[in-house]
Amino acid sequence: MQSALARAYQGNPQLNAQRAIVRQSDEGVSQALSGYRPTLSATATAGRQFTNESGVIPPIPPGLPAGVSYSVKGYTTPWSAGLTGQQTLFNGEQTANKVRKAESQVSASRETLRMMEESVLLSAATVYMDVSRDTANLEVQQNNVRVLQRTLKDTQNRYEAGQVTSTDVAQAEAQLAAGEATLHAAESTLMTTRANYRRIIGVDPTNLAAASPVDRLAPTTLDAAIAVGTAENPTITAAIYGVDVAQLQVKIAEGALLPTLALQGTVQQQNYPNILTPNLFLGTAVLNLTVPIYQGGAEYSAIRLDKETAAQQRLSVDQVRDQTRANVVQSWGQLFAAKAQVEAATRQNEASERALNGVRNEAQAGQRTTLDVLNAEQALVNARVSLITAQHDRVVASYSLLSAVGRLSAQELHLPVSIYDPMVHYQQVRDAWFGLRTPDGR
Repeated sequence: MQSALARAYQGNPQLNAQRAIVRQSDEGVSQALSGYRPTLSATATAGRQFTNESGVIPPIPPGLPAGVSYSVKGYTTPWSAGLTGQQTLFNGEQTANKVRKAESQVSASRETLRMMEESVLLSAATVYMDVSRDTANLEVQQNNVRVLQRTLKDTQNRYEAGQVTSTDVAQAEAQLAAGEATLHAAESTLMTTRANYRRIIGVDPTNLAAASPVDRLAPTTLDAAIAVGTAENPTITAAIYGVDVAQLQVKIAEGALLPTLALQGTVQQQNYPNILTPNLFLGTAVLNLTVPIYQGGAEYSAIRLDKETAAQQRLSVDQVRDQTRANVVQSWGQLFAAKAQVEAATRQNEASERALNGVRNEAQAGQRTTLDVLNAEQALVNARVSLITAQHDRVVASYSLLSAVGRLSAQELHLPVSIYDPMVHYQQVRDAWFGLRTPDGR
């Protein structure tokens, strides 16, 4: 079980896709932080220009009776190059709130990743036990067919000796046919389960060892399990971060009502902007203040909408918390029911074996019919199947309880894997000012 869970933790495509989603959310913080940084842009133009201009230059100083006439005609090659930079100084705290919102989204995505890890590990444990159960059930059905074949042969021998009638032979044949049908169904079920094992874990199952329950890692009382589940279950913590995101979005929308102040600087070199000016250099620095007064009312509607979204998210937290509590109680009940079923199925199996031996001995003495023997054999098969199913449910229920309280993880299970740490990628991209490659080199 440990190696199967470790392989699923490392290679399950659904889990790896969720890790990629977390890495995508990390970039949201870097994008939000860009609002604190300046923006730079460069421009350049070049062309060919023909000018035909004439006029009179005003007298210098003004007031003299005449000026100087001029006439200019010819071709020039004007070009210009410039650099513009802008730094936002104030924008209604929108940048700060966008950064906090992006960080909350990262935290929410990490909790969603925890949910996916729990889901994949639970699915892996379940399919592991499914294969073990269905393999054992197939062996039981194969053994049952062999027993029924021997029973049919013994019944036919007794019929030839005149000890039983043809009805007994027909009953044995019917029971064998039913056993063969059940055997084929078990083969089909195992084939499907093995395919699911490969889909979730990534390899075909071979020589699966017996697995042990893990309820020792869970709280020892129902009240403690509920308390841990409502505090640690990633579904709840993700919903709480969703409330933070919604509240910060309200603040961002409110920031649109506040003034924006930005510093802008420009330098530009021009060559022959006109035929009379061969060279021109410009440098400017300005403060731009924008004060929104009325923008049609859309900004107010956006604020109201975001407030309703925040209220919805708070109600969703209550809903998720109630659902988590119900899941914990359900898993707790299933676990203790599975324990009782294992004990009962064990007693049933032992009693069915004793009953079958007794019926066989009585049938040899003529006190039981062939149908009694067949019924006793079928009762033993059913008892063995019940025991296999109960043992399967016992282990799966322990993993389900651990998942319900939020503790089904590679760390808690001590899996032999390198634990995926989303903080590594976050630190790599959070303060990156430029660069096209991802941290892993793509």
